[in-house]
Amino acid sequence: MQRIKKGDEVVVISGRDKGKRGTVLRRVDDAHVVVEGVNRVKKHQRPNPMKNQTGGIVDKDMPIHISNIALFNPATKKADRVGFKLLGDGRKVRVFRSNGEQVDA
Repeated sequence: MQRIKKGDEVVVISGRDKGKRGTVLRRVDDAHVVVEGVNRVKKHQRPNPMKNQTGGIVDKDMPIHISNIALFNPATKKADRVGFKLLGDGRKVRVFRSNGEQVDA
């Protein structure tokens, strides 16, 4: 099971964008995710009339390593680590390490 999934709200804990908050848009591979509004770069884009794209300089979100982000805990309003817990019916769920609450309610 993955500690950070698509749609999770995360906080950047190190790097250029430290302190920024955003939602995970997609997982690139096992160790990288794309977070909305984080690690944004300017890309010089050539116009492509076949795809109906205009040219110019566009902002693009680049992947960030998962070691540089942490899940946002709404109860404490801070970044938090993630652990796992087995429920009585055999399901494995993600929990916050600080208070033990379930991530997916």
